[in-house]
Amino acid sequence: MVTTATEPLASLWDEVFGSQPDPDLWVVVATLVAALAVVVPHGLWRLSRNAITIAHEGGHGLVALLTGRTLTGIRLHSDTSGLTVSRGKPYGIGMILTAAAGYTAPPLLGLGAAALLAAGHITALLWLATALLVAMLVMIRNAYGALTVILTGGVFVLVSWLAGPQVQAAFAYAVVWFLLLGGVRPAFELQAKRSRGGAGDSDADQLSRLTHVPAGLWLFLFHAVSLCSLIGGGRWLLEV
Repeated sequence: MVTTATEPLASLWDEVFGSQPDPDLWVVVATLVAALAVVVPHGLWRLSRNAITIAHEGGHGLVALLTGRTLTGIRLHSDTSGLTVSRGKPYGIGMILTAAAGYTAPPLLGLGAAALLAAGHITALLWLATALLVAMLVMIRNAYGALTVILTGGVFVLVSWLAGPQVQAAFAYAVVWFLLLGGVRPAFELQAKRSRGGAGDSDADQLSRLTHVPAGLWLFLFHAVSLCSLIGGGRWLLEV
């Protein structure tokens, strides 16, 4: 009886945490092209950037918690901006790491996800992403943000539960390519805004005030993390 009862759990464990076969190279390339198609054109980017904002603000929130700060709420806005509010000392390493986590979160998430795909853990990646979105939803404090996270999480749930292995693989690779490529563009956008005298309260400027290190150096760090993640993650994804 015990064996019979545990069989479904064992099967679910194997399905989620086991490895799945790599997709064909043409699928990987096709998902790369699809990701480029929603990152490069300005019109589509205005819509798809909402997903990058989810990762950006989620990075702020996660690091705030990990460094002992109290996370009070996250807001996502229709102009693809966002705001993460946490309580704690307004200075120190916790505040610095929290401020630095936004622009670095999407590419680093893409890099970590690429490592999971390279190891064949496609289903585990989809379930992990769903769990992170559910956890983030608890901290959302505005209607638009809640709707964005629910819709994004709903797509992951549908693919995880209803789609076959080939569709899951294509979806997972498309998402990871999007994080890697979409993680590069925001730093360039911030650089362009700062060159025009805008974005005076950006993450880079906040970090400059916290550390007395020029904002340009923090912007360089954002560029370095995103580009290195794209190169490293791209190599893993293409090694099928």
